[in-house]
Amino acid sequence: MDFSALAYAIFEESIHKYHELDEVYQPFVNPYPKDRIEHLLYRKNWIDTVQWHYEDIIRDPEIDPVDALDLKRKIDASNQDRTDTVEYIDSYFLNEYRGVTPLPGATINSESPAWAIDRLSILALKIYHMDEEARREDASETHKAKCREKLGVLLEQRKDLSTAIDQLLDDIASGKKYMKVYKQMKMYNDEELNPVLYQNRK
Repeated sequence: MDFSALAYAIFEESIHKYHELDEVYQPFVNPYPKDRIEHLLYRKNWIDTVQWHYEDIIRDPEIDPVDALDLKRKIDASNQDRTDTVEYIDSYFLNEYRGVTPLPGATINSESPAWAIDRLSILALKIYHMDEEARREDASETHKAKCREKLGVLLEQRKDLSTAIDQLLDDIASGKKYMKVYKQMKMYNDEELNPVLYQNRK
């Protein structure tokens, strides 16, 4: 099985499990052992799925401002968790291909394998929810037709992105490309780097 197909199947599993309760505060249980890449893939998509629904909730025009601030901080924490998990996935690939010697003229890709997989995870969520809208019983036929059209585009994107991910991994495995992992170094969560945070400590 291609890696993209494995990842997408796990993303779908995570999305469907979340929607059994469809509740952002439900407990998270990872069905995969911690030493397996499937564990990281499942965790990655669960983070994305919960954040997808955080983003829906915070756009409620009637939301209480205090609740909105609390939710904004949850979204910030989720973004950090997402970034950390992407870096863990890239570390898996670095270890997987540690014995590969890049060929003369090997090039580096503009994004790492895990960041491409991050986009596939988000795409799985878009496909799930667009399909939901395309079949929504209380929606107009015009709405459903537009959503079916958009769903077709998303499915094409899934095919193209999956192909690109698998090609990138093949190229790394064969030495045609090499990879590095650059830490995101987000500054706004760091008390030493965000001036609003470190000035408030004075």
